[in-house]
Amino acid sequence: MSGSLITVAAVTSQTPSGRARPLPPEERRAALITATLALITEHGIKVTTRQIAEAAGVAEGTIFRVFPHKDGLVRVAVETALDPAPLLAELAELDLDIPLRERLTRLAAILQLRLTSIFNLLHSVGMHGPPEDSPAGGAKLHPPNEQIYQAIVRVLEPDRDRFRYPLPEVARLLRLLTFAGSHPRITDNEPLSPELIAAVLLDGVREPGAADPDRPAEPSGPDHHADQNPSGPATTGSRVPGSKEHRC
Repeated sequence: MSGSLITVAAVTSQTPSGRARPLPPEERRAALITATLALITEHGIKVTTRQIAEAAGVAEGTIFRVFPHKDGLVRVAVETALDPAPLLAELAELDLDIPLRERLTRLAAILQLRLTSIFNLLHSVGMHGPPEDSPAGGAKLHPPNEQIYQAIVRVLEPDRDRFRYPLPEVARLLRLLTFAGSHPRITDNEPLSPELIAAVLLDGVREPGAADPDRPAEPSGPDHHADQNPSGPATTGSRVPGSKEHRC
């Protein structure tokens, strides 16, 4: 996936006489889906079959030889946009040799672009989430999610030893942060940049070297003892260096 989920492409070819050459059935179906995706982003579900046919370069009646009705075409178009295959292909092309911060930033940008496109598309058709029986919805959600997590883990694998958490958990945190940081209602239409997402995941939000405000100060000074009784025996439960009686 590059750029956007919705890309308008040339959907007809021409004969030497300049007339449109009929498309093979699969290409015609793909042309209708591509045209529909572009139009519903602009017009929502009010888009007409005439607009779709004109954008696809086919006769309006052709739509009904491929799909039973407009709603069926819109539904298939949405399911096509939710297909994770283009996302997985783009993640597979990420260069694993570039520095971790740059790689994580690119990863966040790819995930954010897909999420933003899906948010806009679902809003245009009046949906609050993927259709239950779509590849990205309901009972079918788990396998695509697992594939995406595995693809993210592969991208992070060269730097496994630089994370405090297992890579599957890092991948989950990245997706959660990117989702929340990209959703228009959560961000008040001010999404986090991919650079900031990567920085928060790698560095947190504290200044480097800042003291932990919730951690008690380390004891210091030669007169300090755990039991506060330098002349007496260690009290029960006190930590005595080298003692075999102490249990964690």
